[in-house]
This record gives sequence, structure tokens and C-alpha cells, in this order.
Amino acid sequence: MELTLIAALAAVMAASFLISPKARSADGFFAGRSASGTAPGLWTLTFSQVTTWIFARSLMNAAILGYFYGIAGTLAYAAYYLSFITGYFIVDAIRFRHGCSNVQGFLAARFGAAGTTAYNVVIAVRLLSEVFANLLVVGLIFGIAGTMPYTGAIVAVAALTLGYSMIGGLHTSLRTDMLQMSILLVVLALLLARAAGLEGFDVMALAASSPEPSSAGWVLLVVALLQIWSYPLHDPVMMDRGFLADRDTTRKSFLHACWISLACIIAFGLLGVFAGLMKVPGEDMIRTLTRLLGEPTMVLFNLALVISAISTLDSTFSSAAKLTVIDMGLAAPSVRNGRIAMAAFLIGGLAFLFLGSKDLFSAVAVSGTASMFLAPVVLFSIWLDRDVEAWAFAVAFIAAMAGAALYFLEADGYVSVISPLLGIEHKYSKLLAICLVVLVSGIGAFALGQRTSRPARAATSR
Repeated sequence: MELTLIAALAAVMAASFLISPKARSADGFFAGRSASGTAPGLWTLTFSQVTTWIFARSLMNAAILGYFYGIAGTLAYAAYYLSFITGYFIVDAIRFRHGCSNVQGFLAARFGAAGTTAYNVVIAVRLLSEVFANLLVVGLIFGIAGTMPYTGAIVAVAALTLGYSMIGGLHTSLRTDMLQMSILLVVLALLLARAAGLEGFDVMALAASSPEPSSAGWVLLVVALLQIWSYPLHDPVMMDRGFLADRDTTRKSFLHACWISLACIIAFGLLGVFAGLMKVPGEDMIRTLTRLLGEPTMVLFNLALVISAISTLDSTFSSAAKLTVIDMGLAAPSVRNGRIAMAAFLIGGLAFLFLGSKDLFSAVAVSGTASMFLAPVVLFSIWLDRDVEAWAFAVAFIAAMAGAALYFLEADGYVSVISPLLGIEHKYSKLLAICLVVLVSGIGAFALGQRTSRPARAATSR
């Protein structure tokens, strides 16, 4: 069965290379425009949004959370995809109300160099985490961590994805996303159809799989609903795609991406819920699904994971190139420098992978908590257009970084601070407490730091 998976992946990779247009200019490489200067159309942009947000780790997280916490776990993870709604309103305000061509331009106008530096650091770490988390899933599909199949799969997928990404940058990513998303939709449909035909796959049982209101899954749902106000702003892949097309196309692409993503994540998560209901002692999720679905169907399961990893990686590389070369201005805006930036982020992501945490959801939780310093920026600065003192931004940033660090240390067992203080034990309950403190601290600082007079700002352009 592994040979079948490898053959399918080889075909996807070959097709990705064949349809990757070579970048002739920096505009195509960094802005995703065709050789004639045309912006991406609605469904190209929509499918690119969807497939770059349905990461390999996202599919796995949705299934794992469903396996352990029932339907509540899957719905909690799906709730993060409501970020497409908040993300649209953020992008629309930055572009068409404030007249900025990127997030960094807006932050520079409001908070100066400190604002852009803090933002760039956070999103750079997020991009690195996307590389390591998606490659981690690829490695685990082919072998146990540390083995030759594990390492070989990671290196092969990383090298091949980087190879075709370097051909055309963001324009390549948009083209290949269409292909990869189309394949992913077919695979997900086949998986769900296979599961729905099995004895025990009962919709009512799946819906009733999280009967306790205090379940960790429902707690995590509340966390997600708190984080979606800031989560999209710290995702450079989503933000980059918000500045490519005209206003109407952008709006429609975000709205379509929301419902399609929700449907895909819930569909995949239901496989985990089903496995959780049908598990026997001593089985993990993969063993349970293999027993229920059979090895041929598990090839489709693994294919969905790897395709989503490939699609996310090429988008991550293109956003990393734009971040370092265009947004941060660390090098001249050339195709060559963009390719160098892509390679650098791959090396950094591999370092995260072989030295960092192996907990997939921890990466999401830590990243989401760190992003919460942007929630008051969204509310006060982007939507309400209030001018706020720089110290308030600093307070929100420090609170979010401290909260993210505390959750990481608590979840990995390095410290125990919250349990003695609040008497709560589960890590998701601790995460909720941290998020509330971070959110209140940031919003409180911005409320107190509002200026009574508006300073002059440099003009920006869309």
C-alpha cells in the first residue's frame, strides 16, 4: 500500500512541476500575477485560500480532537475557519478604508517600527512552524520518528515542493493550489462516502458524542471563538491573498473559502469521531481507522494529508519570500532573492522539526495565543480607527507573548503555575484562562491608551 501512496504522490508532484509557470518578473513571483499582469480569478483565489488553510496538521488535528473529545473537538477546530470571515473584514478595512498595501504599512503608520518589528517576528515564527508541522505529519505517515523512512519522506517532500515553488513563487502556488485542492476534494468525498457506508457510522451517535458540557472539546471551542478575532491577521498566507484581486473578488473568495473549509474540516474530523466511538482498548486513532476502513482506504486518508501538506508548504514558501524581500525589505526585490528566502525558511523549518515539539495542536495553541496581541489592534485601530499610544501596543504584545510561553511550558510539563492559582488541571482549561487574561490585558491597555488628538501620518496606498 505504501508503494501506491508513493506512486500517487509522484504523480501529484510531476503535475505540480508541469503546471508551474516560470516567473519572468518580481511582480509574478511576489504578487501572483500572470505574465500578462492579470490578477487571480475568484475560484483560483478561493481554492488557494482553502487548500493553504487546510494544512496536513489541520486535518490530523480535526481527526485527533474528534477521536478524543467527540464532535465538540472537531467543531472546536473547525471554528478556527471562521477566521475567513473576520479576515475578510480586516483585509477590507486595511485596503479600502485605511488605504494600505499590506499589514506592515498599516502598523508602521500607527505604531512605528516597533509595531512592524513585533508583527514580523510573530509571523516569521508562524511560517517556520508551518514548515515543521506539515513535514512532521508527512514523516509520521511513512515511519516512526528518527527512522530512515521518516527522514527520507520529509527530505523528499520538502526538496520537491521547494523545487517547484522556486519556479514561479506566488503565481506557481496559486496554479498548483487549484490542482491540489481539486484532488483533495475528491479524496475527502471518497473517504466520507466509505465511512458513511460502514456499520456503526450513525449521524445521531456522532452528533451526541460530546454529551458533557464541561468536556475539553467545548472548552476548546470557546478558546477558538476568542482567538479568531486576531488569528487571521497573524497568518501571512491569508493576508497575502487578501491583497491580490479587486474588492468584489476578494470578498467572495473569503466567504466561499469559509464554508468550503468548514465542510472539509468537519468531514475529516468526523472520521476521528467515528474512530473514537468504535475504538477498542489498546488502539490509537490510526489503528482504529485502518481496522474500520481497510488499508486501501487508508491510502486515501494518507494521500489527503500529504497533498494538504504540499499545498501548504508551497504557499508558506511564497509568503516567506514576500515577507523577507518585500515586506521587511531585507534584500532587493528579485526572483533570485525570493528563491534564497524560500530555501532559508525550509532550513529553519527543518531545524524546528528535528529540535522542536512534536505536539501538533500545541503549535496552533501557542501561535493563536501569541497572535492575541493583535485583537485590540483589530478592534481599536483597524475597525474603530482610534489612535492609540505605542505603550498600549507594547503591553498587549508582552501579555500575549507571556501567555503563549506560559501555555507552552504548562502543556509540556515544565512548570505548574495555573493549577495552584485557579485549581484547574486540563491544559485546554488552562489555555482558556490564559487567553482571557491576555485579551483583557490588551483591550484594557488600548482603551486606556487612546489619544485625544490624531497625529499626522504618512500617506499610504492600496
